[in-house]
Amino acid sequence: MSKKDATPPAVPTTDTAQPTTAQATPSALPDTAQLTADLQRLRADFENYRKNTDREKSLLVAAAERKTIAKMLPILDDIELAAAHIPADLADNTWAQGIAGLTKKLDITLAALGVAKIPATAGTKFDPNFHEAVASGENGEQITAELRSGYTLNGEVIRPAMVNTD
Repeated sequence: MSKKDATPPAVPTTDTAQPTTAQATPSALPDTAQLTADLQRLRADFENYRKNTDREKSLLVAAAERKTIAKMLPILDDIELAAAHIPADLADNTWAQGIAGLTKKLDITLAALGVAKIPATAGTKFDPNFHEAVASGENGEQITAELRSGYTLNGEVIRPAMVNTD
């Protein structure tokens, strides 16, 4: 026999071959409903994670803003005190007028950030939520003098006003 006439040996076929994916048994494949439920749960978990991180981020920003403003308030107090005690002979001085203008600019900037001064002028009713009484008389219901300004940030007290009461 020549090589041309030779036929390759026959490959035996058996029925023991592995089933293809199309032939797999139903119990071997994941249930479509289960996969859908898992996907929905994963999406919900991710959405909750995103909401939590956004909330934490906004709380962190608010805390940093509150802390920064609270640290700036003593500086504002000093500038206001300096502007209030300008000697009469320097009242027309441009430098003294610049200090007064600086306090106005600071007030405008703080108002834009949501900072408001707590009313504590003489005759105002004392409110322990907004005022801190340093010295009080018999009643303690009316403010007689403001010793240090108090401030709120978006309605929340960041520093109570220090006052004397009657």
